[in-house]
Amino acid sequence: MSEANEDKTSGDFREMGLRLAQEVTSFVKKKMDKVSRSGSLRSIKLSFVGHSIGNVIIRTALAEDIMEPYLRHLYTYLSVSGPHLGYLYNSNSLFNSGLWLLKKFKGTQCIHQLTHTDDPDLQNTFLYKLCKQKTLENFKNIILLSSPQDGYVPYHSARIEMCHAAAGDNSKKGKVFLEMLNYCLDQIRAPSCEHRLFMRCDVNFDISTQGRNLNTFIGRAAHIEFLESDVFARFIMWSFSDLFR
Repeated sequence: MSEANEDKTSGDFREMGLRLAQEVTSFVKKKMDKVSRSGSLRSIKLSFVGHSIGNVIIRTALAEDIMEPYLRHLYTYLSVSGPHLGYLYNSNSLFNSGLWLLKKFKGTQCIHQLTHTDDPDLQNTFLYKLCKQKTLENFKNIILLSSPQDGYVPYHSARIEMCHAAAGDNSKKGKVFLEMLNYCLDQIRAPSCEHRLFMRCDVNFDISTQGRNLNTFIGRAAHIEFLESDVFARFIMWSFSDLFR
């Protein structure tokens, strides 16, 4: 479990990505030194699991120069409700209002980056540039988990796919969204010397026991359930155990 960005997730994604990259390289070097001394080093498989904006931090870390020697060891990437395409199109008006308040009164840099308001030119925004970086191409297995009940992350953004609003948008915003989408999909479809597994999986939670409250109303319940559900944790271990061996 990464600790590099604990209590530090409101700043610039570039800073968070660098901290994670430094933590990962330090960890891998120590493991490699220890194993090489015992003479049992065969191969390295470097896998990542991210939830929510943790996925953006992971991809940012992979774009750091210090990670370059380890990219060939990337194995499985499990993305759990990650806003890979940001919030250019988001139908949750209540959540959008919350994002506006955070930007207005707290000036949270990562929120500006997620909503593409960190630069007047959409093609100069952080997330647009991140999508151009080859952060997915080196993985052998890519699994995108999403939930239509999750109101915190746009469904299409978690699944890296086209959305209806963007499909009918001929403005620059629609063009930029399509470019971001294709940058990501081109990496997933890129030729590889090994077979690449790519899956999109939907998860539907039983949140009826939670009753009608603010969390279920704004879609936060499902977003948090990814972390708190024992059933979901067992599902992950049973379904994808082979991809982490």
